[in-house]
Amino acid sequence: MEFYLQLMISGLVLGSIYALVALGFAIIYKSTSVVNFAQGEFLMFGAYFCFSMVVQFKVPWFWAFVLTLGFSILLALLVERLILRPMIGEPVISIIMVTIGLSSVLRSIVMAIWGTEIRVYDPPLFPDTAVTLAGIPISQVYLWSFGLSLALLLLFGLFFKYSKAGVAMRATAFSNQVALSMGIGVKNIFALAWCIASVVSAVGGILIGSINGINSGLAHFGLKVFPAVILGGLDSIIGAAVGGIIVGLLENLSDGVLKSMFGLQGIKEVAPFIFLVLILMVKPYGLFGTKEIERV
Repeated sequence: MEFYLQLMISGLVLGSIYALVALGFAIIYKSTSVVNFAQGEFLMFGAYFCFSMVVQFKVPWFWAFVLTLGFSILLALLVERLILRPMIGEPVISIIMVTIGLSSVLRSIVMAIWGTEIRVYDPPLFPDTAVTLAGIPISQVYLWSFGLSLALLLLFGLFFKYSKAGVAMRATAFSNQVALSMGIGVKNIFALAWCIASVVSAVGGILIGSINGINSGLAHFGLKVFPAVILGGLDSIIGAAVGGIIVGLLENLSDGVLKSMFGLQGIKEVAPFIFLVLILMVKPYGLFGTKEIERV
């Protein structure tokens, strides 16, 4: 029983970070109708930048974290202004190919600067000592990562619901033309969406790096999060959070249970996609996605 509880706890932690990164996917798509395939590279860039601040330049963790968020915003603004804004009005497939190309460029830059070997934060962001809950030892990095992810999801949920900028983003997501008629700067909303997506990805990269260390493999995290986004609904903020939690739990439980019972290896890599296919057969727009009905 303790084994399964540990699997569930680690799955919840992983799922909460998936949810955070999936939030970035959903925000960009909801505001700009663009699927950003460079989301994993934003995550990796943030993790490595924070590593440089903490380990190489000996910046205290608080200021390293603040500088990383500032760098993520600057990176997002540069990408949005120089690469994606000129693509407004172009076919969707062209914009998708641009984000795929951007992911390759960012990955190459990271590998050229930091290499490919695994690196760890020293000093660590969270204490190494474990905390015992209900008789189960849990590393503090798991507790802090889960708490920070949930706090950020709640914060952005309140931001979208109650803040002026959040309401403007929702109006832009509903209709660009309606938003323009209301005096909303749609281009500024696009930039804000990319900034938020970059920030949440950087935070997710720091949390994952604190748990597993960081290397160039973090770039694949974006593709691992993609099933969570589709599962929850590509245009749903709530769906991104729920989909992330579901995929994290499913990935950990399927890997632990099937490996212990049947000795199967690598199940965690394909389990989310199998579950995704089954769900989409029943709900093609995801659990919380908006249904598109065309009348002819």
